[in-house]
Amino acid sequence: MYTIVQKLNGCILSMHLCGSYQIILNKIRKLSKYMAEKLSEDKLKIMHLIEQDSNLSQRVLADKSGMSLGKINYCLSALVEIGYIKIKNFSNSDTKMKYAYILTPRGVREKTAITKRFIAKKKLEYDTLLSYLDEN
Repeated sequence: MYTIVQKLNGCILSMHLCGSYQIILNKIRKLSKYMAEKLSEDKLKIMHLIEQDSNLSQRVLADKSGMSLGKINYCLSALVEIGYIKIKNFSNSDTKMKYAYILTPRGVREKTAITKRFIAKKKLEYDTLLSYLDEN
């Protein structure tokens, strides 16, 4: 029997595996990669919206992105934690609840890198589909 411990989206995943543990481990790795790619696309969308208007509320970000409010909150927290955005609280605001989300220089670099990876991935998908059409 084997015990596998892997970190997945900030959670520790512990499994007791026996027999075909390598197959299960590979599935976990593929799922981790898929989730990382999906989160990158979600973060890219959020960073783009913030770059357009840093005064958007989480609710407006959720509406514009098509994501749930909880997912926006989760992604924003992750972006702040890794240093891609800063949150500025307007203490002179009447409600004291008004925030501005500001892309950091590191966030701008990462947004550019994610965008390049996304474009490369979509180009590869396009080329693959085009090759399927050429076969017919």
